[in-house]
Amino acid sequence: MRLRRDAGYLAASVNLFARKLAWEMSGDQVATVGALTLRPNLINVVPNSAVFAVDLRNTDEAKLKEAEARVAAHIAEVAKAERVEVETKVLARFEPVIFDSSLVDRVEHHAKALDLSTQRMPSGAGHDAQMMQRICPTAMIFVPSVAGLSHNVKEHTEAADLTAGAQVLMNLMLELAES
Repeated sequence: MRLRRDAGYLAASVNLFARKLAWEMSGDQVATVGALTLRPNLINVVPNSAVFAVDLRNTDEAKLKEAEARVAAHIAEVAKAERVEVETKVLARFEPVIFDSSLVDRVEHHAKALDLSTQRMPSGAGHDAQMMQRICPTAMIFVPSVAGLSHNVKEHTEAADLTAGAQVLMNLMLELAES
């Protein structure tokens, strides 16, 4: 074991560290390692290469920077201990945004007018709306997923909930077009 230079161990360690970090920081911090490729990807050969992506998201920019720094420090520490070379690159990096409060109010108004339940919530996902908020007032309409599962292979939203969300959007668009 002392002779190994295990890139797979580094990847596994980062995966575990990122998840523990997200729980430790709590709040809106999330972490995902959703893609991992080991080479040579053989049962009895220590991987000499691991390519993986760490997706960190937070609605608070300072906390996001903290998470990024802590993951980078962990990678450096484990890479040194394993004598593994690391190459990193940022695939995408966007600062969190706050949606237009008056538009969010209008979404809520139209949902309540249809007797739908409402809940204001942050989105840590990188939606188009995150980019659009930089150039125009933006908001998002969320519809409930069965069992609250989102960004998951088992995610499902009932047709009635999709229709209700579309109705809120249409009513909002008609109001905005008329104003």
